[in-house]
Amino acid sequence: MTTALVTGATAGIGREFALQLAARGDDLVLVARDVARLEALAEELRTAHGVDVEVLGADLSARDQLGKVADRVASTDRPVDILVNNAGYSLKKRFLDNDVAAEEAVFDVLTRAVLVLSHAAGKAMRVRDRGAIVNVSSVASFMAAGPYSANKSFVTVFSEGLAAELAGSGVTVTALCPGFTHTEFHQRADVDMSKMPEFMWLDAPRLVRDALADVGKGKVVSVPGRRYKAIVTALRILPRPLVRRQSRGAHRPSPA
Repeated sequence: MTTALVTGATAGIGREFALQLAARGDDLVLVARDVARLEALAEELRTAHGVDVEVLGADLSARDQLGKVADRVASTDRPVDILVNNAGYSLKKRFLDNDVAAEEAVFDVLTRAVLVLSHAAGKAMRVRDRGAIVNVSSVASFMAAGPYSANKSFVTVFSEGLAAELAGSGVTVTALCPGFTHTEFHQRADVDMSKMPEFMWLDAPRLVRDALADVGKGKVVSVPGRRYKAIVTALRILPRPLVRRQSRGAHRPSPA
């Protein structure tokens, strides 16, 4: 039986990962701050799919609570076969208009938590010669659009480096880089996305299905949707000064 641990599991892409992993028969460890919502989701998944679901409440910006999750990921008695580092949020204001403590908290969730949990998972999985790490990044990681973009750039490049380190070990690492996705993400960030054209939006269930297919293939960078594949290709080949100019005013997050 496969066990998957999903952070940020109560909403958005994280919730969709939990739904699809449970539907295919995987046991789950669900991590988020809102324990009541976690318990409700856990009961829903147990009832619908007969899988074992463990709830682990944690604020990943707090080092002691992150350590608790890392210990669970590293467990040898109850091994985690799939780690989905999905937890994340954003701030509405520009960097210099935010309190630096708030920026540090986002940094800890988006980058430090990914590093710590990937380290715990990578070591444990390498010993067993199998496993998968999925780090939810963003199309914004290829841009130059403020701290969110920078944090997600770390996630993408870090995932690529870890994938190279684990090559041939039986453990895969995938950076999932979605664009705008219909979830609660922008509403919770209090960002008005009403002017974004519908063709730019991704469907969360389709996104996760495609992501899991890419994980199964061992793909290192997964970009859902043809339009976003084209955008990422362009961002990778355009001169960086032009990318920076195109990114002006896009300090708020693009994905999920």
